[in-house]
Amino acid sequence: MRLQDCTTNSATLALEILKKNNEKLNNIVTFVEPTIKGEGKLNNVPVVLKDNVNTKGILTTASCKILDNYVPVYNATIVDKIEKAGGQIIAKASMDELAMGGTNLTALTGPVKNPYDLNRISGGSSGGSAVAVASGAVPFAIGSDTGDSVRKPASFNGIVGVKPTYGRISRYGIIPYSSSLDHVGYFCTNVKDAATLLEVLAGRDDNDMTSSFEEVKEYSKELNSDIKGKKILVFSNVIEAISNKDVIESFNNLIEGLKKKGAIVENVSFDEKLMRAILPTYYIIANAEATANHSNLTGLLFGERLEGSSIDEIMIKSRSEGFGPWIKKRFVIGSYALKEDNQERVFRKAQKIRRLIVEDVMKKLSDADGLIAPAATGGAPLINSTSTNQMSDEYLVADNHMVIGNFTGCPSITLPMGYTEGLPIGVNLTCNPFKEQTMFDISFAIEEITGLADKVKEDF
Repeated sequence: MRLQDCTTNSATLALEILKKNNEKLNNIVTFVEPTIKGEGKLNNVPVVLKDNVNTKGILTTASCKILDNYVPVYNATIVDKIEKAGGQIIAKASMDELAMGGTNLTALTGPVKNPYDLNRISGGSSGGSAVAVASGAVPFAIGSDTGDSVRKPASFNGIVGVKPTYGRISRYGIIPYSSSLDHVGYFCTNVKDAATLLEVLAGRDDNDMTSSFEEVKEYSKELNSDIKGKKILVFSNVIEAISNKDVIESFNNLIEGLKKKGAIVENVSFDEKLMRAILPTYYIIANAEATANHSNLTGLLFGERLEGSSIDEIMIKSRSEGFGPWIKKRFVIGSYALKEDNQERVFRKAQKIRRLIVEDVMKKLSDADGLIAPAATGGAPLINSTSTNQMSDEYLVADNHMVIGNFTGCPSITLPMGYTEGLPIGVNLTCNPFKEQTMFDISFAIEEITGLADKVKEDF
């Protein structure tokens, strides 16, 4: 479904489809009755929000037990923007608990299923939103991306996932994970819609002091697939680490297509030690910031509160019962990194390594238009899969390289690239800060090469 295909009854029909699909996919936390809105770029478009987006008067749980009764008293900025543009919010989608994860297996409501194979993960943390689009229920859904939480589910579900430049979209009203890494992102099924959606969502917001004053362009009107002379760098470290032949073949075919369109394609390699340090650096910084951001989840101000004889006992009981084991593990990592004796040795060191990674990437991108690589090493893993070697370059580098987009703040997009054993596989493109127009233009060319725009999986 494209944005332009929506009619006056699209939201009602989409809500019915979501409810029916949820019986198998388990991707929705809260359904919302659509209301009549004003006209705009999203007129009549049904929209699904990730459940960490605050919605006034509507349950917002972030798929976490401690927030399972939290009803915000205000809207996130993007909610107001969507409604002003005529969009109709019809559901809040499941996510990894507090957005901490890449599988969507840790949600309070249980695992989200992939429409291409119900025994496989959706990817996370924005898996519920991704599945809403991939199953054909809605043309647009909001996610958030702290490491690759929009772009990886997009790959696993065969759709478009966009993470724009840091500060391009206001984060006001989004339940945070890691303040220096968090981005609002979104899902759709084609590049033109992706360009249109950024026009609606982007812009300065005085409620978010990290939001940018950079002009918001008419990206969709300027969309152009003529990429002759564009310089695109192939991320060699990623390619060399992937063993799936279908992924490599699809990627090589795409590269040949880009060359035929006149793009200048060059291979580029980054420092191997820095590439292997991406994931541990991310874990330290993200979890340290998360530990600080979620210190307010005590059961005292909002959320689920367990009774106790003192404030300390209330907080201990509420936090002990209110968080799942994966979140507790991350808080332990974050607390360790923030401990006074460890800050220089652990947290500050991770920040320095992040800076080195950013400098290396930005130096290579300085005279190029984009950096391209497969978005994942294969199709969506099985829900009960335990076969990953987490010390291999295939995992450390190839499966987690998109964190670079969060470290640098660069705009990054995942698009469908092909299939492996019937499962979607995606390609990721990262461009220079605020060069979203370039990103969309190259993506438009990629879409023409693959012919995979608007592919959804309605029969599951």
